[in-house]
Amino acid sequence: MFIIRRYKSLVALVALLAFSIVACSPGVESAKASVDSIEILILESFPVQIHVVARGHLPDDCTEIGEIIQERRGNTFSVTITTARPASVACAEMVVSFEEVIPLDVVGLPAGTYTVDVNGVRDSFELTVDNVAPEEPGS
Repeated sequence: MFIIRRYKSLVALVALLAFSIVACSPGVESAKASVDSIEILILESFPVQIHVVARGHLPDDCTEIGEIIQERRGNTFSVTITTARPASVACAEMVVSFEEVIPLDVVGLPAGTYTVDVNGVRDSFELTVDNVAPEEPGS
């Protein structure tokens, strides 16, 4: 009987250590964020400033926004929002909303219609004039 209790204690200790090692592993899982909607804000300034408000949700309480990467090809801005989540960690499955405000690099762009794509959600805006800062007098 004493041997069985000691064996059960040893098994429990090994299981606890194995769980601790897995739970503390430094790995991070990355994925694209789930974006539900975007809103384009045109700020009253010159040159014009454009911000995109991306709203979406995260799958659990451990996941957070990782990187936000912006690139422009022609008249299309592609914004990728990624998530970061600790690997091998038990997390409560619950929808967590997020909102990210992303300034677009629009200074120097010619007048025209531009498309913005944030993780597959698209909208567009129009610059009615070239978005170039006026030269300073005496420059």
